[in-house]
Amino acid sequence: MSRAALLPARKRSGDEERLSLLRASVREGAENRPGVYQMSGEDGAVLYVGKSKRLRTRLLGYFRCDPEEKGARILRETSRITWEYCPSEFAALLAELRHIRRMRPRFNVAMKRDLGRYAFIKVTRGPAPKLHVARGPARDAGALYYGPFTGAGRVREAVRALSNALGLRDCAEDVPIRWSDQQALFSLGQRTPGCIRYEIKRCLGPCVAGCSSREYEGRVALARAFLEGRSDGPIARFREEMEAARARAEFERAAALRDRVQRLTALRAELDRLRFALGSLSFLYPVPGHEGDDRVYLIRRGRVRAEAPAPRSEDDRRALDRLAAEVFGPAEPAAAPVPPGDLDEVLLLTSWFQRFPEELARTLPAPGVKG
Repeated sequence: MSRAALLPARKRSGDEERLSLLRASVREGAENRPGVYQMSGEDGAVLYVGKSKRLRTRLLGYFRCDPEEKGARILRETSRITWEYCPSEFAALLAELRHIRRMRPRFNVAMKRDLGRYAFIKVTRGPAPKLHVARGPARDAGALYYGPFTGAGRVREAVRALSNALGLRDCAEDVPIRWSDQQALFSLGQRTPGCIRYEIKRCLGPCVAGCSSREYEGRVALARAFLEGRSDGPIARFREEMEAARARAEFERAAALRDRVQRLTALRAELDRLRFALGSLSFLYPVPGHEGDDRVYLIRRGRVRAEAPAPRSEDDRRALDRLAAEVFGPAEPAAAPVPPGDLDEVLLLTSWFQRFPEELARTLPAPGVKG
């Protein structure tokens, strides 16, 4: 990977002189090949990170921006531009993502906006977790994320139905939690109907001592089992309760449970329809590179787990096979939650293969993927 840099431009004659020096350096030093670039201010802080498959053309384009355009606003604060070449546009895309993740430049909002069209079902942390729809690459390290999905409105409806069926709360994070098994330790006073969902029996009421912590945790476990596809958790639970109610001739209760089972069955079908099959984003992805710098990316469940030069000999091929066995060998649940730190990469790769579906035709099957 090559690297070129522009030294800080001295402001001897104001902004025009500074921009002229920057433009001349780009013309003299930059090549039209894939790469990633950084624009920094006088204090050395990185203002913006970008990528392009034609780096020189992209950088010179900044100097032709209208004064009110974003590119011109960035240049007004830029005293130094650095760049590095990458073997391909895909490699530049990954490099851009990793630089942004590490540096957090203040002008980089485009990626957040693009990735924000995807949604995740988030299981919050805390003593009484709840289900929440998160947009884009969230950063809550203690939460669990399932997805990605498109159609945030439909996802919200599905989450509401699942929360209602299991009695999970949807109130604000700062609402105090009071478990029923805490009454010996704390005086709760007279309970008041402060939550409509509790009063109509759509929430277990962890804020009004309506349930124990163990009971609520059991419902959260059912929600996770349902979202991960490990079992029909809540469907099976309520079907059993329905049959028991029928056996006791509690027909009203049985009818209510039957309706709940039907809603959850429909919800499972909706979630299956909305969910991207991350398992389908598990393969070897060979990418031709600049001047023969070809690479193979080992992608599993929407994340680049490793990369290697394209094999050119039998020894290279055996080395790639060993690497693939390390990446794809260990079992992983097909619908396991996505680690929060990897959300942006999952979204990026999902978007890449949606934009360029022909790239999927060049992928190779992952050897022996478990889960």
